[in-house]
Amino acid sequence: MKTICGIDCSECGLKANCGGCEATNGHPFGKSCMLAECCKSNSLAHCDTSCSSECRLKKQLIEEFNALGIEDMEEVKNLNALKGSFVNLEYLLPSGQAIKFWDDNKIYLGNQICKKNSSRCYGLTADENYLLVCEYGDNGANPEIVIFKKR
Repeated sequence: MKTICGIDCSECGLKANCGGCEATNGHPFGKSCMLAECCKSNSLAHCDTSCSSECRLKKQLIEEFNALGIEDMEEVKNLNALKGSFVNLEYLLPSGQAIKFWDDNKIYLGNQICKKNSSRCYGLTADENYLLVCEYGDNGANPEIVIFKKR
């Protein structure tokens, strides 16, 4: 399956349902993919080799996440393309309202980073406009927003 950004999707368990990046013009699952949109808009000129391996967008977001200065978060070294349904946790606001921030079918950049001296993890997700860092237990249990900010 050919992709716009160069990621190898041959081992992905979702490949039968996504429609293929190149075949959908960067809209697998019917929604946009950050990497495909970046690569299309910049015609790969912003990338050192291929969009997936040396992407300047990824480098910029990694710098932004690390600059947040979250004391007990390990250094962010990589971000992955993630379907929104994997990162779209439901958060309980102080008012009692439950809220989700992401679109289940859009492709974001993110990662899971260990929280130092804890069994909990940090979930990092970014789109074109926002950075989200949350903290959660096993399988996304009891998620809490650490930082949600405009880029």
